[in-house]
Amino acid sequence: MRSYQRNDDQLRPFSVERGFQPHAAASLLIRMGDTHVCCAVTVEEKVPPFLKNSGSGWITAEYGMLPCATNSRTQREAVRGRQGRTYEIQRLIGRSLRMLVDLDALGERTLRVDCDVLRADGGTRCASITGAALAVADAVAGLYEKGLVAELPRITPVAAVSAGVVDGRALLDLDYREDASAHADANFVLTADGRVVEAQCTAESAPIAAELFLRLQELAGQGVAELIASLWGEQS
Repeated sequence: MRSYQRNDDQLRPFSVERGFQPHAAASLLIRMGDTHVCCAVTVEEKVPPFLKNSGSGWITAEYGMLPCATNSRTQREAVRGRQGRTYEIQRLIGRSLRMLVDLDALGERTLRVDCDVLRADGGTRCASITGAALAVADAVAGLYEKGLVAELPRITPVAAVSAGVVDGRALLDLDYREDASAHADANFVLTADGRVVEAQCTAESAPIAAELFLRLQELAGQGVAELIASLWGEQS
C-alpha cells in the first residue's frame, strides 16, 4: 500500500502556506506529503557581471537540507567543505525558475530564491521548484505593486513532480521508501500547458523501455496539471 492509501496515479496531499518568512520579498512553506520546503525570495538591485548594462534581470536559487530533515542527522555540506548533490539541485531549480518570466521585464535586478528542506520524504527538488515558482510569481507581483517594474510581467506557471517504476508499476510522486527501491526514477519540470522545461530520468539496474518512459511522462503531466490548477488558480 502506498503512503496516504494512494492509487498509482495520485499525488500526495499538498498545500502551501504563504508568508512563512515575513522578512522576505515573498515566501511560503510547501508541503508535499511529509516533504516540507520553505521557499523565500530576496530582491537584489544588481545582476551578475555578465548581465551588467544589459537591461536584463536574473533569477537564481540556493538549496539546502536541514540536518534533521531526515530520520538520521545529515551533516551540513558547508561543514564538509564541498557541494555535490546540492549544487546540482540548485542549478536545476534556477534553470526552472528562469522559464517563469521574461527576464528583460525585471530590469537589472536579481531574484535570489532560497529553498530549505525542513522535512524530507522524497521529491525535495520537485517540491522546491513548485514552491519557488509560486514565490517568484508573488515577488514579481510585489515589484509591480511598488512601481519598480513598469508593467506586470507575464508569468508562465511551472511545477515539478517525480515519477518512477517500483515493482514493475509506474507510480506518480514517489515518497522516500518508493524512491529508494525504484527500478527507474524521474523528475519532470513542466509548464501549465504541458511543455517540458526539464526531464531527468535514471534507470537503476537495467534500461527501461521507451513506452515506460512515456508513461512516466504522462503521469507527470497529469500531476503537474493538478498542482498548477490547484496552486495557481486563475493564473494558469
